[in-house]
Order: sequence, then structure tokens, then C-alpha cells
Amino acid sequence: MKYMDKQKSDFQLVKATLEDADNFAHIIAKYEKQLFVYIKRLTNISNDDAEDILQEVFIKIYENLNDFDESLKFSSWIYRIAHNHTISSYRKNKKSSQDISLEDNEIIYDKLASELNLHEETDKKLLAAKVKKLLLKLDEKYREVLILKYLEDKDYTEISNILKKPMGTIATLMNRAKAVFRKTITENNITF
Repeated sequence: MKYMDKQKSDFQLVKATLEDADNFAHIIAKYEKQLFVYIKRLTNISNDDAEDILQEVFIKIYENLNDFDESLKFSSWIYRIAHNHTISSYRKNKKSSQDISLEDNEIIYDKLASELNLHEETDKKLLAAKVKKLLLKLDEKYREVLILKYLEDKDYTEISNILKKPMGTIATLMNRAKAVFRKTITENNITF
């Protein structure tokens, strides 16, 4: 594997990989951790199973690298592959798609709770546990957009590209997800 400057753009990494397959290791190094965390957030599987899915995702990315549309953001393109493969694998294994792993409870508190104007004095750990339980009650389509927006820091364009849904649909899903989340808070008599 050739040494590659860490400041290379995704486009440069893709081009280098297409010229020399050994350079794919740089793409793996750049995205391995965040895709692993994303897979864990979408599912409630073991680390070993998540690593297996991650390996399969990188194989799919490599196999389809020639088809990468340069008009898209590379990160959105690989997140879409990761998303589709994770959901497909998860459903194939007949595991409940209602479970998610939210190891970053502090992140979900800081982002989602502040967006919803929740009280700042509330104990963060208790609040994070409540938020996690509430997210588990949401339909998958609402959980997905909330996870991508608030845990993965994706903008609406990226979410649209990842989920392969129009921007208007993403905006609608996001608004509905927030409304359903608020309603779930009320229905469960949860106070913050």
C-alpha cells in the first residue's frame, strides 16, 4: 500500500483506489469507525455481527466504486450502501428491527433534547435512557431520520441521498418524527 496524505479528499481517494486497489485501505481507515457506529445505531447486534456487516459493506463499496456518482457526496454514497446492507442483513436474520443500540447517549441528549427545548437541569444519563426508550417506540422510518440527523450529523441532502428519498419527503419525515417523538413523551407521561 502506498503512503497517502491524510488530507486527501474523498474524490482523490476514490481516484487513487481506482488506479491502485491497495489504496482502498485508506478509504477503510477513514470510514471504518463511523460506519461501525452507524451500523450499531441502526441495529441491536453484537460487535462481532456488526463487524461482519461492516466487512460486507466495504466489499460492496469496493465492488461498486466504478459506479460512484461524482455528483454525490462520497460519504452519503457509502452511508447509503451501509444503510441498505445493514437493514437487508438485519431483516434476513429475522431480528427485531425495533431495537437499536445508542451507545452515545450524551450525543442524543445534547442534540435531540436541545432541539426539543428540554430542561437543561435534567440529569443527562437519566434523560439519555428515557430518550433511548422513546426512540425504540418509534417506527423505523422515524428512528432512521432522527439517528442520521442527530447522531450522524447528516444534513437533509445527505439523508436524502442515504435513504434514497426526495428532500421534501425527508423534511416531512423529520417533522413527523419530531411530532411523534413529542407525542410519545406525552403518552408515556415522561417529564424532563
